[in-house]
Amino acid sequence: MNEANFCFISFYFNVYICSGSATKTCAKGSVFHSEHSPKKNAPPPETVKHRHSDELRKDEKYDGNNYFVGHVEFEHQGSVLNADLVIVYEEQNFIKAIGNVRLQNADGSVITADEMEYDGNTQKGIARKNVVLNDPKGTVIKTETMYYDRVANQAYFNTGGTINDGKSTTYAKVGTYFLSTRTIDLTGNVKIEDPQYILEGRNVIQNQNTNIVDINGPTTITNKKNYKNRIYTEKGTYNTNSKEAFLYKNSKVFYNDKILTGDEMYYNQLTGFGKATGNVTLDDPNERRWIKGGYGEIFEKKDSAMMTKNPYAVKALEKDSMYFAAEKIISFQKQDAADITKKKSFLRAFRKGRFYKSNAQGRADSIAFNETDGVLHMYTDPILWSNGKQVTGDKVEGYFDTEKENLDSLKVIGNAFAISKVDSLDMKDEFNQVKGKLMTVYYDDENNIKEAKVIGNAQAISYSDDVNEQTKEKERIGISLTACGIIDAIFEEKALQIVSCNIGATSDTYPMSKIEPARRKFQDFNWNTKDRIKKWQDILVDTPNYPEEKYVADDALYNKAQEAIDKEKAKEEAKKPKRVRR
Repeated sequence: MNEANFCFISFYFNVYICSGSATKTCAKGSVFHSEHSPKKNAPPPETVKHRHSDELRKDEKYDGNNYFVGHVEFEHQGSVLNADLVIVYEEQNFIKAIGNVRLQNADGSVITADEMEYDGNTQKGIARKNVVLNDPKGTVIKTETMYYDRVANQAYFNTGGTINDGKSTTYAKVGTYFLSTRTIDLTGNVKIEDPQYILEGRNVIQNQNTNIVDINGPTTITNKKNYKNRIYTEKGTYNTNSKEAFLYKNSKVFYNDKILTGDEMYYNQLTGFGKATGNVTLDDPNERRWIKGGYGEIFEKKDSAMMTKNPYAVKALEKDSMYFAAEKIISFQKQDAADITKKKSFLRAFRKGRFYKSNAQGRADSIAFNETDGVLHMYTDPILWSNGKQVTGDKVEGYFDTEKENLDSLKVIGNAFAISKVDSLDMKDEFNQVKGKLMTVYYDDENNIKEAKVIGNAQAISYSDDVNEQTKEKERIGISLTACGIIDAIFEEKALQIVSCNIGATSDTYPMSKIEPARRKFQDFNWNTKDRIKKWQDILVDTPNYPEEKYVADDALYNKAQEAIDKEKAKEEAKKPKRVRR
């Protein structure tokens, strides 16, 4: 409330010390008169004029002042007052009206009450008991005590009142109505109610021309059809016609059991569209998932939302959490085809999609996650890591066990390629590999790859070990190169065992001294340590850009064998007769 309004209200708390019994006169020296008496040398104020009454009386009843009875009518500067009885304090240019009081103002507004007092010098008055103010455009204010100022064209109440504009009804403890602008400053448990919504706050300014409400302080706007759908803010504006809210401080939009927050927000309750900027969060308690970013939009009727500007999503699980990031994240719900009473939840991460879970991490151009069923789709250059193993392909589908919260299996469609470090504890350049057109990968309870089935141009490179009978330690036998139509392979801690190889099978095992380094990896081998996601914070950037891990080639036996071969070749070459040019 501005300073002028405060002074106006404070004035009325101190005026009308004669407001008790009608038989008492108003003291000339009261605040009501002395503070607002005409200035020195100012033109004399216009006298309140008597226009009609059935009787004029003067006796001791009102300290000898004239009083008029029956169909009484007075006029002052275009305003007309009617009442059953009016007492006139001529020296003070002051009247008091009792019974069926009606004040018709020049601007068209009308005040009715059981009692009213009016000062012709200040053009201020007070109305009591069953007070009703009607403005020319249909707004009706009802209260028990109202103070009014004809010069400022204001009315004020602090005993509680209701305001009705034909569309909504407002309840407030304190209100100041500025009749010229048709704005009402309301404080103290304010409530604005229409057939669809309820606004409740501590301090609002209601504009009767535009039907826009300025919100100051904690305020809630509730949908009467669904009380869980509501708006909360501490600063903003609300259009009661279009149901549009502009929110600027500590704001929240509750819809479909979700909560949208942001530094600045817009929400349309009719269309269900909302947007937020700044520190934006979309919280879905039922899914135990929230999305954060710099800009967000919600579509209530489609039950969908979109987040951009460095967005990321967190889905809390019982034992773990999943994290997603991309340039854009979309979430939505739709009916379950098998049970229309239930909904399924989906998450989409578009462009530079990344996800992290303690036992599985991945990146792709786009990621789609069915949260309800635990199905993850990765499109365009997908790469997935789990416990030191890597899977790539044209498209990857991951299936999570929603109860155990583990990765259960993968389907890799097109250019499927699985890589596993032979020994994760050393830095030797040794990798088991299996590839083909289509691949299904199965994981154990520890989230290790336990089996891979490959169909179409299936190939494998695997390191073979055996146990030395004397030392009881594993010794390297060599490397097996396998190719066939279908491969079924089992991954162990440090080994890849080919269980079956069908349709045009070929398999050869080479000792380490007989297989050159170039044949130990497929041409499209792409072990990626630079972009690998190691902790959840890594998803917040395009790539963590880790230093590429350097591995040591185990080429000693091969190089030694090559040296021996080269020496033998040199000897044979030396034995050949040399041609002498003539």
